[in-house]
Amino acid sequence: MGWRGILGFEYGIVQGPLGPDISGPDLVAAVANAGGLGFLRAPDWESPDYLRELIQKTRNLTDKPFGVGVVLAFPHEENIKAVLEEKVGSLEEAKKAVNAGVDAIIVQGREAGGHVIGQDGLISLLPRVVDLIGDQDIPVIASGGIVDARGYVAALALGAQGICLGTRFVATVESYAHPTYKRKLIQLDKTGYTDIFGRARWPGAPQRVLQTPFFSDHKSLPFNMNELDKPVIGRSTIHGMEKEIRQFAGTVPNATTTGDIESMAMYAGQGVGLIKEILPAGEVVERLVEGAQHLIRQKFGGI
Repeated sequence: MGWRGILGFEYGIVQGPLGPDISGPDLVAAVANAGGLGFLRAPDWESPDYLRELIQKTRNLTDKPFGVGVVLAFPHEENIKAVLEEKVGSLEEAKKAVNAGVDAIIVQGREAGGHVIGQDGLISLLPRVVDLIGDQDIPVIASGGIVDARGYVAALALGAQGICLGTRFVATVESYAHPTYKRKLIQLDKTGYTDIFGRARWPGAPQRVLQTPFFSDHKSLPFNMNELDKPVIGRSTIHGMEKEIRQFAGTVPNATTTGDIESMAMYAGQGVGLIKEILPAGEVVERLVEGAQHLIRQKFGGI
């Protein structure tokens, strides 16, 4: 059956949990129905009943396996209990996906968007991890800057058995990201590695963000300043709760967000320059698979 069959999805394509609620039921189900493995993002506070609702909404949209991502830096014990009680196919804690006792290691390079602490690039880090695992039956999934079939094939060549994408799935029809955020992912092609966003809420968690005009103008925020010193620039409903968004908060704008959207954090990986259009999530999966098959057959078939 192979590891993909064991994990319960057809292709080695994972949609990473996108925070705070960008990967909701619509996106996760669309990825699952196309043969990938989608991850909901659990709230960053204890909300097990709400999380159960998210899981049920997703199950109403797909009969395929999906997962839930939990950030261990925030309260999570009750949320994890809810995931286990609901018997969700996969649970991602930090960078490990767990399913029925089978571990799959996600190796993330510094090219990735969002919160990234490691400084090694994927092309050097991935084969080292593959070598360390050796002949153990643990799948390795590559993450960081991958957006198209070329990245998929490159990851396979480096020893991975699958890929995990974030930014490419933010820029989809089913993503819960604000339309302005999606549009910026198409318009802009550069990112910056910084720690200016969300210092008070999540200290010591640098991030890779899109180089918006706001970021370019303010990327040298003094070390002793954080979002608590700054004015409220918008509001958002996140996982059913009303939240104020302050300038330099690390909260990306979702579909409900109002206010100065273009001054908010917009996470993106270094592969963003390869994203040219907003696509249905299922089409993203299909293009990855068909493109990879074509490359392997046409470009490398004679090697």
